[in-house]
Amino acid sequence: MHEESELVTGEAVVLDLHVAKLASRALAMALDVVVQFALLLGAVFVMTLAVPAGDGSLALTLFLVFLVLVMVGYPVLFETLSRGRSLGKMAVGLRVVRVDGGPIRFRHALTRGLAGFVVDFWTLGLFGAVAVIVSLCSSDGRRVGDFLAGTLVVRERVPESAGYPAIGMPPGLAGWASQLDLTRLPDGLALASRQFLARFNELRPEASHALGWGLAQQVGNALGAAVPPGVPPWAFLAAVLAERRNRDHARAFQAYAAAQAQQAQAFAPQGQGYPAQASAGLAQGYPAPGNAAQAYPGQPQSRPFPAQAASPEYAGSSEPTPPRGTPAAPAENPFTPPS
Repeated sequence: MHEESELVTGEAVVLDLHVAKLASRALAMALDVVVQFALLLGAVFVMTLAVPAGDGSLALTLFLVFLVLVMVGYPVLFETLSRGRSLGKMAVGLRVVRVDGGPIRFRHALTRGLAGFVVDFWTLGLFGAVAVIVSLCSSDGRRVGDFLAGTLVVRERVPESAGYPAIGMPPGLAGWASQLDLTRLPDGLALASRQFLARFNELRPEASHALGWGLAQQVGNALGAAVPPGVPPWAFLAAVLAERRNRDHARAFQAYAAAQAQQAQAFAPQGQGYPAQASAGLAQGYPAPGNAAQAYPGQPQSRPFPAQAASPEYAGSSEPTPPRGTPAAPAENPFTPPS
């Protein structure tokens, strides 16, 4: 049984986060402390070789500088560059995230690092006693630095993951959704909508209706498009998210096709170049049209889809199509409300 967070977004959607408790966090902290003390010992060894003997003030100043850099700079640097993971957290499988589930930034890591050095562990923390007490009193195992930074430590390695079901386009809304300007939809609002649809069947009818209409109104205001008459809120949200996903997939495919076209252009035979129409064909995801022997001198000419091209069913068609009698691919299952 997994411990899940009890954090709720502004849209009243519970975040599905597996919270890291005291034991795993203590192990990660112990590993980080070992690394930090190893760095301090290395810094002391370097100072004994570089600082002149008898200059105690310089040695003390350098030691304090290295102490702050190692005890504060180490966690801040690692958690900023790795989006919430120090070496100890990487080994244990933990990550620091914001309370809304998003990745942390430099300000979050800096707040946690300063609070950890001053309050939680070393200066006023009684070697971690304050962090342990606060973590035990928190239902999510958060220490003082987490409360100040608005962060939460979660587990990345879990035995199983429920995931979210695929959201299909509701019937009759594809044309309407294709006209929306989805660049104005915030990522946080899209995440809240996806979480609502994933838990649609788990909510009571009155709760799902209220939450759905609230989210639908927020999404409609962000997009500048009202909910179509007669469309339930779950269908409105599903259409927006499905269209958003389809456009992301289309952009990714176009970027890949363009990269393939550029690569083919770079490796074209010298002096011949690469036909512009072939580049256009690759960008659209189709075989390069034109004379293959002319584009690639010295290579045997070949024709794609020979069996289909010779069939009378393809006469007069510029693109290969499935033969007659072939059953159409099944349509994607739409998102349906609970019965």
